Amino acid sequence: MKLFSIKSKDIGIDLGTANTLVALRGKGIVLKEPSVVAIDRKTNRIVATGHEAKEMLGRTPDQIKAVRPLKDGVIADFTATQLMLKNLITKVCQRYNVTRPRVVVGVPSGITEVEERAVEESVLQAGAKEVYLIEEPMAAAIGANLDVAEPSGSIIVDIGGGTTEVAVISLGGIVVSHSLKVAGDELDQDIVNYIKKELNLAIGETTAEQIKMQIGCALPLMTDVPMEIRGRDLTTGLPRNVEIYSSQIQEAMEESISEIIDAVKQTLEKTPPELASDIVEKGIVLAGGGALIQNLDKLLSMKTEIPVYVAENPLECVVKGTEKTIEDLERLKTVLINARKRR
Repeated sequence: MKLFSIKSKDIGIDLGTANTLVALRGKGIVLKEPSVVAIDRKTNRIVATGHEAKEMLGRTPDQIKAVRPLKDGVIADFTATQLMLKNLITKVCQRYNVTRPRVVVGVPSGITEVEERAVEESVLQAGAKEVYLIEEPMAAAIGANLDVAEPSGSIIVDIGGGTTEVAVISLGGIVVSHSLKVAGDELDQDIVNYIKKELNLAIGETTAEQIKMQIGCALPLMTDVPMEIRGRDLTTGLPRNVEIYSSQIQEAMEESISEIIDAVKQTLEKTPPELASDIVEKGIVLAGGGALIQNLDKLLSMKTEIPVYVAENPLECVVKGTEKTIEDLERLKTVLINARKRR
């Protein structure tokens, strides 16, 4: 018996620390919003989600709390996650006339059984008929067009907001994996701390993220690129503009990027020789937002002596992987953590 009917309108979700993406079977990605929710403390009702809620971070009155309900890739605020998911799934269902969809959710490879149940419960309470979980690196590999079912080794490095997932995949399963709680958010915090220490300036995480995206690099660029930023002078307490350079951001992120590279090297060291030879031939694939950091692929290739490729649309790999899993479930059902029929 097939787990999903051909005609059913199923949904794939990349429940990310930084962003949540939703794909509808046959339609592709239909929703992409920051994983932020603003809630009225008195009524416990949603005030805003996504982009609107992100704008409220650090700016809300006491009655409203704006939170990122996921931390390090897992649910930190169960209630806020439920409300956010319900809101997002309702948006998609109303817009595309979907009722009680079956849902595949990408989750970190290091997730515990308790956290698995928390994700399942959140999605079910958001209106889903059935919930299936897939490990994010597996979903990212499928979304990056790697043939995970073949008897050959592939390695994916998915650098998300809360976690970096490194996984060696063969025959539809993860052979070796490493989940590291150093990723996009940690790099943002590195930038915040560096600018505070070196320039005596306080900036927010949103500004740090913009700096990382615009001039962040893992190796020196051809030209040391400047960027003007604004923050609060820690001496006077007044706003101040300063110019910062890509070389400084490289220095700020250096330690965390080294940790990510070490995680990849440790995973390679544990890889069986036969699969390791496949990886040397096929190379390492980078996915997730962190894959877009300039020269990270070059640095990783230098450190591992293996070719490194950035996936097409790395930010969308996990959600595309969940959608592809839905579309070809008979072949890919072995990749699901909880491939069982729900009543």
